[in-house]
Amino acid sequence: MEKYIDLKKGINLNKINKVAECIKNGGIAIFPTETVYGIGANAFEENAIRRIYKIKQRPLTNPISLLVSDFSMIESVARDITDVEYEIMRTFFPGPLTIILNKRKKVPDIVTAGGQTVGIRMPDGDIARKLVELSGVPIATTSANVSNHPNGTNYESIISDFQRKIDYFIDSGESKIGIPSTVVKVVDGKPKILREGSISKEEIMNALI
Repeated sequence: MEKYIDLKKGINLNKINKVAECIKNGGIAIFPTETVYGIGANAFEENAIRRIYKIKQRPLTNPISLLVSDFSMIESVARDITDVEYEIMRTFFPGPLTIILNKRKKVPDIVTAGGQTVGIRMPDGDIARKLVELSGVPIATTSANVSNHPNGTNYESIISDFQRKIDYFIDSGESKIGIPSTVVKVVDGKPKILREGSISKEEIMNALI
């Protein structure tokens, strides 16, 4: 049985730090973000990421995004960031948006399915962002659901698929937004929406005017 942490009444840094240490050292945890619950591991621990793919029954051809805590962490894993990409991030980070950037060599190929780009998100949820900050590493994160199952937005909708397969579960109650993040990629200087979530194409375009 994974270690269950109840944070429905608020943040407990000591408890979050225990999970952060576990992730830093190769463990796997499910935790809340403002969009949906995520399952994550140290972005540089390939064996842990492989475990995520296996327990989610996720094809290795489907890349995983990275959660970051600040812009310096973004710049540690992404390169050649353009002015347009910076403007989008300055406007919508932290928040429910994932941006596709050119990756640095240090990002393992298993994260990006062998591609040269990586999804980056700075979560607005206090627990998720603090978890990344205390881990000290980007957290490779995907939604906490078995592939082709509905996204998990609370403990009850998730645990039956993941029981005894993860190290920690942080429960903060129902997800605030309840749908995955908007995914955007800048192509030839213009944003292209790959998946629309709570942030619309119009909002992104207006931010660049």
